[in-house]
Amino acid sequence: MSVRAESRTQNLMKTFNVPEFYRSPIISKVKQFRKIQDPRKKDNSPTVLDFGTIKYYIARHFGFCYGVENAIEIAFKALEENKGKRIFLLSQMIHNPEVNKDLTDRGVLFLQDTHGQQLISFDTLTTDDIVMIPAFGAPLELIDLLEKKEIKTESYNTTCPFVERVWKKSEQIGKENHTIIIHGKFNHEETRSTFSRSKIHSNAVIIIRDMEEAKALAKYMNSGTQDEFEREFAGKFADGFSINTHLFKVGVINQTTMLASETEDIASFFRQIMIQKFGEENIKDHFADTHDTLCYATNENQDATNGLLETDADLAIVIGGYNSSNTSHLVELCERKFPTYFIASAKEIDRNKIHHFDYPNKKEIITNNFLPTNRPLKIVITSGASCPDSLLDEVMHKINEIVGGTKKEEEVLKGLKAYND
Repeated sequence: MSVRAESRTQNLMKTFNVPEFYRSPIISKVKQFRKIQDPRKKDNSPTVLDFGTIKYYIARHFGFCYGVENAIEIAFKALEENKGKRIFLLSQMIHNPEVNKDLTDRGVLFLQDTHGQQLISFDTLTTDDIVMIPAFGAPLELIDLLEKKEIKTESYNTTCPFVERVWKKSEQIGKENHTIIIHGKFNHEETRSTFSRSKIHSNAVIIIRDMEEAKALAKYMNSGTQDEFEREFAGKFADGFSINTHLFKVGVINQTTMLASETEDIASFFRQIMIQKFGEENIKDHFADTHDTLCYATNENQDATNGLLETDADLAIVIGGYNSSNTSHLVELCERKFPTYFIASAKEIDRNKIHHFDYPNKKEIITNNFLPTNRPLKIVITSGASCPDSLLDEVMHKINEIVGGTKKEEEVLKGLKAYND
């Protein structure tokens, strides 16, 4: 095992002091069962919870990741160590409404919203205030602003270490004079943070959202004008970016919560272009290998969701914040096969209807009679990396109550099995 791999394995074995009310009696037992049954995580088939009238197919991987548990532990530590002080988060710590509400109920204030719009003026901050950095990190401009106010952020910086790994890769390829292509959502906190750091090492930095934008960028490798480029990618590139000098040596890094397969496809796309232009023998001079910037949790959760697609379920329920990037990609995957309902919590479920987020059209809608009448009803269920396991319990309890006739929880947990068993 390499030093890097060994270090990563040791880090992932760390346990965090996460409040018990985020845990789940049912899901904890499911995860423990799969840890024993499949210790090497080779089986992406879901776990079956058979309640008789309902069968739930629980994704092999889901819920709080390393970075989120790290952030929650730091946030509660800040609350414990600074009683009586004003405590701020630069923006939402993670993209989950239940967790963020829990923090605000305990007195934490947000300085900005998720899009970087100011909620509380920085002018009101004093050196006695505590400011936490969210798991997505923060643009260097904001860190510098806080430092000028003599507000230290090191003790309560909840930036995910896997995000920081992307920053290190951007530094490496920037110093090697590669153009840095960031696969991400340009207005997302993490992408804004990565963009700000990438600009330190290169003025050849650009953000692309998907393969469509990758192809749009690629056309400027052979034709098009600088003015056309600047109109098409307005607000998404660093000052000084030139299509005449910056499209001959590239590397792709990513917002860690993007669809991993799409990041790989985009990287492969640009690599193939460089091979066509400069030859396979010269590829190392024109394309940087950045495969290791993909987040382990994003990969595992998406692979596990692909495992859900192998089932014969009637519908899928995905739980998480509507502004959660990693959760939205789980929704996209489930929608390939099932009627899929993207909800924030069990509060969205009523006896005859469900309030859910229509992700393709970015709006909240209501669907009546969402539960089929066949029995047993088969439901795929998963959640985003910022979603507490307790919310899955609540959703299952709510649906069990609606359907009725379900087995007792103790009996169901005794019969746990993987879908392929």
